[in-house]
Amino acid sequence: MQSYTTIIGVVELRLQKQSYTTVQKRYSIGSSTVTLIMKRFKELGLSLDDLKRTEPVKVEKAFYPPENLRHQDIPLPDFEAIHDRMIAMGKNADLGFLWLEYKEQHPDGYQQSQFYHLYRRFMEENYGSRNASMPVERIPGQKMYIDWVGDQPELLVDPETGEIHKVHLFTTTLGFSSCIYAEAFMDEKLPNFISGVVHALSFYDAIPQYLVPDNLKTAVTRHTKDELILNSAFADLEEFYDTIVLPPPPRKPKGKATVENHVKFLEIHLVEKLKESVFTDLSMLNDRIMELVSGINQRNFKKKSDIRFTRKDAYTKYDKPHMKSLPGANYTLCDYKYFLHVPNNYHLEYDGHYYSVPYRYLKEPAVLKATISEVRICDKNNKLICRHARSYKTFPLYITEENHMPANHQYYKELNSKDGAYYRRWSSVYGEYMEILVDRILRSAKHEEQAYNSCNGILHSCKNISHTIVEEAAERCVKANACKYTYFKKVLNTVRNERYGKRQTGQMPVHENIRGRDFYK
Repeated sequence: MQSYTTIIGVVELRLQKQSYTTVQKRYSIGSSTVTLIMKRFKELGLSLDDLKRTEPVKVEKAFYPPENLRHQDIPLPDFEAIHDRMIAMGKNADLGFLWLEYKEQHPDGYQQSQFYHLYRRFMEENYGSRNASMPVERIPGQKMYIDWVGDQPELLVDPETGEIHKVHLFTTTLGFSSCIYAEAFMDEKLPNFISGVVHALSFYDAIPQYLVPDNLKTAVTRHTKDELILNSAFADLEEFYDTIVLPPPPRKPKGKATVENHVKFLEIHLVEKLKESVFTDLSMLNDRIMELVSGINQRNFKKKSDIRFTRKDAYTKYDKPHMKSLPGANYTLCDYKYFLHVPNNYHLEYDGHYYSVPYRYLKEPAVLKATISEVRICDKNNKLICRHARSYKTFPLYITEENHMPANHQYYKELNSKDGAYYRRWSSVYGEYMEILVDRILRSAKHEEQAYNSCNGILHSCKNISHTIVEEAAERCVKANACKYTYFKKVLNTVRNERYGKRQTGQMPVHENIRGRDFYK
């Protein structure tokens, strides 16, 4: 089958009376092909201008009908079934494997290149034309792509039991230079993911403008076309390094082609090399990974015209000058604990201790972030609410700030935090007899704590009252040997009335607007 350009060119040259030899050399085709094209041209009964106005695909089909392209004695593959198999195989889809199956059933069937060609034609006719890929301009120092290698190779061997363990390979690549970093972990949980990102930034010794993780749950809580919510831990990392996290569009493989191609590359050039050795611990494995990564980064690109030469050269020359410097401090990894709502006692539990939250956040979601020395509590928007020094003591279990408590709780806490010495000091402010009164009340109880409420009530009732009046009331109670809260209250009222006099009742004044009780008889 010849292309549209060849068909039009052959017809045009032959109509210009050019020789077969000239036409053959011009389009690198045989004389039989020239003869066939001119024969079909005459059979169609169209002019050259008509052909030029016709769509190229239709011209090709007119000169080379699909039914003539295959051998009539060779069965045409069932491409509908093959397409279904390709979908079912998912990421492991391999047309070459399906061609081998076809050849087992039909040894004289189509060879691989023709099989591929027919399959592509089937796809174009039934599922539309080839998809165009938009070229993407990679800007130096702009993006660092982050992902886990899809396969978890069995690379670690327990030297004692001989048990083989799988490892998870964390990897990053810079968008322009394709400079890579890789590290092995035992799982893909949040602490390892954060550690991988921190180690990668240290490896590059610089910070890109954007971090582009795949839509992993360790990095992204929710990502739709309308909304992006980052995991709190990753949001903290974003803030610490003063960068921006931009995950690729969800369920859009072409939106993350760079990292997908990068992962496939490492599955071959890194994982396969690692399988050649035996590793008994993770540090030994990571040392070998760094050796291989260094070699990959210094390997020349296939295209000699590529201005990057090697990943390392491109990183040094193009990426790093456009990246920000690392902050002076080291990123501190936190342990995160999420709460659907703050409980009624406005304390969040972590490591056997309970840390207070302002009571106005009751029933609200919260995130607790614990470091070695500190516990930070944030709201659902990852905004800091409060912080506590982390406690490692057995007691107290409840770490409470007074301003986190409602007013009535603060009162009871204050009440319960006082002792006998406190009430004795307070009573001494009023005078000798008041001090004696409180002391007798405290000693009269079987347990001193049982008298705290009485002392607290007596002393609070004396607020805004002259010390002289209070002292006189206390003196009367002491001399009467009646040192009780109820008796003191009565005596205090008596002394006040004596000092200020009882309220004069008198007679109701006579006035025309006052009807008096006789009016209602």
